[in-house]
Amino acid sequence: MGAPQAIRRFAPGLTALGSYDRAWLRDDLVAGVSVAAVAVPIAIAYSQLAGVPPVNGLYASILPLVAYAVFGTSRQLIVAPDAATCAIIASVVVPLAGGDVARHVSLAMTLAVITGVICIAAGLGRLGFLANFLSRPILAGYLNGIAISIITGQLGKLSGVQLTPSGSFRQVAEFGARLGEVHGWTLAVGVAAFAGLRALKHVAPKVPAPLVAVVVAIAASRLFGLAGHGVAVLGAIPAGLPALTLPHIAPDDLLPLAYGAVGLALISFNSAMVTARGFAVKNRYDIDPNQEFIALGMADIGAGALQGFAVSGADSRTAVNDAVGGKSQATGLVAAVLLVLTLVFFTGPLASLPIAVLAAILISSAIGLFDVPGLVALRRTSKPEFRLAIITLLGVITVGVLPGVVVAITIALVQLVAKASHPHDAVLGRIAGVDGFHNLRRRPEAEPVPGMVIFRWDAPLVFFNADRFKSRVRSVVAESRGPVRYVVIDAESMPQLDITGAAGLGELHAELAGRQIGLAIAGEHGQLSDMLSRSMLRDRIGAHLCVRTLDAAVAQLLQVSSQK
Repeated sequence: MGAPQAIRRFAPGLTALGSYDRAWLRDDLVAGVSVAAVAVPIAIAYSQLAGVPPVNGLYASILPLVAYAVFGTSRQLIVAPDAATCAIIASVVVPLAGGDVARHVSLAMTLAVITGVICIAAGLGRLGFLANFLSRPILAGYLNGIAISIITGQLGKLSGVQLTPSGSFRQVAEFGARLGEVHGWTLAVGVAAFAGLRALKHVAPKVPAPLVAVVVAIAASRLFGLAGHGVAVLGAIPAGLPALTLPHIAPDDLLPLAYGAVGLALISFNSAMVTARGFAVKNRYDIDPNQEFIALGMADIGAGALQGFAVSGADSRTAVNDAVGGKSQATGLVAAVLLVLTLVFFTGPLASLPIAVLAAILISSAIGLFDVPGLVALRRTSKPEFRLAIITLLGVITVGVLPGVVVAITIALVQLVAKASHPHDAVLGRIAGVDGFHNLRRRPEAEPVPGMVIFRWDAPLVFFNADRFKSRVRSVVAESRGPVRYVVIDAESMPQLDITGAAGLGELHAELAGRQIGLAIAGEHGQLSDMLSRSMLRDRIGAHLCVRTLDAAVAQLLQVSSQK
């Protein structure tokens, strides 16, 4: 592979920037300014959620933008601190840090790098299909659970009450028991900021509401001396970029960090892909899931290298980018430059920002994660999948983010295997004057073909459902209205046959032959046809009973029967 080809493959964003259309420059500059305006306050707020100092949220927002611009395939996606990702980071790092801020930062850095390595390995291993791994019910329950966890976790900061970090139910109970400790000034500031954020969202959705809230809050804090009234503020934020340092962690930290990194990689990738795909469809271009895995990995490593934490696709900042007309990955580069300028020149005023305002920003952002209509629709459409979403939600707000998702994924896999082992099947018949074959259960006017049971199995025939297949054939033969001379397996909807399934077919053939019933297979194709030959099953059944179409098989068997 030559150098230019390697660059095109592994750094598609760089290739796109190399052929940049200068007509896009104005739109990308405006979009970059708009993204940075939203990114600064949200990065500071999300650093609180991740449990690190405010400046680390800004650190985590710079190199990921550059890395994604080079390695990503989406023109609109903005990678940055994300609510769901930060919640996972806190769930992994807080128990290990023991309240030590420096150790917390080191653990978050290491977690980001490990997550990045896992993402890159997954991309190189072409595991982009994992973007479809988390089902809609799991994602719905997860995001709603994250929203509840964020809101309950910010109640103390919004009201000035020191709450013990714990599950959502315990925090709500503790908050209710300590309402008398609410700090009036802090609550007033937080509620005012929250009300302003929600009002701007509805009245002027294109205005960067978090930035407006931060600017107004800083001005009010200085004007009214809010710190003197007991309102907690951010305090001094270091100016400039951090030095590149190695994190300090203990060997015992590596296993829990690796465990957390696997879950973080899966969740952050799925979250990013949902956003990237949505805007790719809207703007009519394609993205490469495998390359997106690599791009996210490089972004995470960049965040960790600059004392930040893991990132994901940020839907709110991506929506801002798209809304103001961002055309390419250059938007991310412009936003990164502005974030650096903010760190160098504008950290001073941020010291007066009330923490209650950051809590209001987080709560407002969390409300956007709620999807109650989606849950209602899910309950109406599929109660089992609705229950899976609720289990995920309850798991997230009780046992924690990662354990809750692991429980939900385990349940989903069990459900998947259960469904695959008991797939839909049908006994087919004919309707006078109508072409084709029809399900006797769904079409009462359909009649069985005399002397035959035509059985359709709507799934692969493999190791975990072979016994079920044999049991169902025995049942339908026993329930047949008249004598059965042939069992015809309609294999059109049977895409795969493994060695266990082939053995099951062979056993069924021998069992039916002992009862003077022939077994025929109609519509064999692809891998199933290959397995029939390799397992010698075609020879045992008889090549003349393995027919390409169901119509031909039935016609052939009727002709044979009429000659006897």
